[in-house]
Amino acid sequence: MKNQTEAKPKRRWVGLVLALVAIAALVFVALNLGNIKPDGQAAPNDQPAIQQPGEQTGATEEMPDLAQFELRASDDLLAAGPVDAPVGIVVFSDYQCKFCAKWSTETLPQVLDYAKDGKVRVEWRDVNIFGEDSERASLASYAAAKQGKFWEYHDELFAGSAIRKGAELSEKSLTELAVELGLDAEQFTKDLKSEEAATVIESNAQLGLQLGVYSTPAFLIDGEPVMGAQPKDVFIDKIESALAAQDAN
Repeated sequence: MKNQTEAKPKRRWVGLVLALVAIAALVFVALNLGNIKPDGQAAPNDQPAIQQPGEQTGATEEMPDLAQFELRASDDLLAAGPVDAPVGIVVFSDYQCKFCAKWSTETLPQVLDYAKDGKVRVEWRDVNIFGEDSERASLASYAAAKQGKFWEYHDELFAGSAIRKGAELSEKSLTELAVELGLDAEQFTKDLKSEEAATVIESNAQLGLQLGVYSTPAFLIDGEPVMGAQPKDVFIDKIESALAAQDAN
């Protein structure tokens, strides 16, 4: 019998898709109450147009408080910044998404500076909409996180705003990358195949799809949805506005 710590991650793609379809209408309303237009660069599908303030949406409900989906857990290995930071950012991504790579290279470093200053809590959630290779990469990043190297491993997967595909995301290649970063290969392989990693990565994917994240990157910034790799200033402005609002309260 295969050891439980080496069990393959369970596949529930059909269930994930059904969960997405079941709440698609609710998500559409929530996103259309936002105030940021997508830049047309969020892969793999075109983003739906988002209503601007003052335009008719046909909905009377207020925007739901999406900040409730921040985990804010001290044992979250895929996070940066204090648990009690005034502003929370949830990032939904996929390691085969070229616009996720672009955002990670151009914008994430400045966002992480806010985290280092204790102002922002960043929580990374892989949705893996591109399938098994993406899921394997997210499992590998979790295995790296178990050795304290999540962000370093993440940066290498998106190095130079490029993405890896096919054989570059095989278990062999992912393990070789771990070794290059000074990780213990045996422990890395064990953690990559563990039930713990499978559970965490699947839970993160479920969260993204249940919120309607069918295209990446997508974000919750202080509970507000932002779709696509928007310019860096969009994120900085939203962070500063959220911080100012916290100071005013």
